Amino acid sequence: MWSNSCCSAERRRLWLACLAALALPPRAWCAGQPEQTEGWRALLPQARILGEGDLRWFGLRIYHAALWSAVRPFDPAQPFALQLRYYRRISRARLVATSMEEIRRLSAAPIDSATLARWEARLQASLTDVDEGDELTGVFEPGHGMRLYHGARLLGDIADPALARAFFGIWLHPDSRDTALRRRLLGAAP
Repeated sequence: MWSNSCCSAERRRLWLACLAALALPPRAWCAGQPEQTEGWRALLPQARILGEGDLRWFGLRIYHAALWSAVRPFDPAQPFALQLRYYRRISRARLVATSMEEIRRLSAAPIDSATLARWEARLQASLTDVDEGDELTGVFEPGHGMRLYHGARLLGDIADPALARAFFGIWLHPDSRDTALRRRLLGAAP
């Protein structure tokens, strides 16, 4: 089958190169191309999981939360990410409504209706429906606001530091709904 001619040797090398390429994972075929799956991790390359845990509602697992930070102990004035991996389907409308309810509940002072409407519109434009296994990640950027991701895809860049603080307060405020989850996120023992 293989002859010793020059063309056959050339053809053999080509076949071997093709076979070797097929053995590589698809990601390796694009060497030199920018990595498209980095997403939010490109903003916090030094971040590591500080703490994590599940949110349960009447015994049902809703999502798994992980707090990522490069700073230990946690400093809410430094960049961080909160990653939520969902165990069930939840609509964008429900995510936004629940977020706004918690923001109002946790606010030390009443928030005016124009601000609430603006915040709700920004969350509505920056969140999406989630299915089981989906990940939503919010990245807090001090002095700027936050970026919201679905997997590695940027959903929204919200330049509103007050909304960002209120939004992440849902999980990190001392009076959050699930104080045990808050403690786990902050790295305390369960």
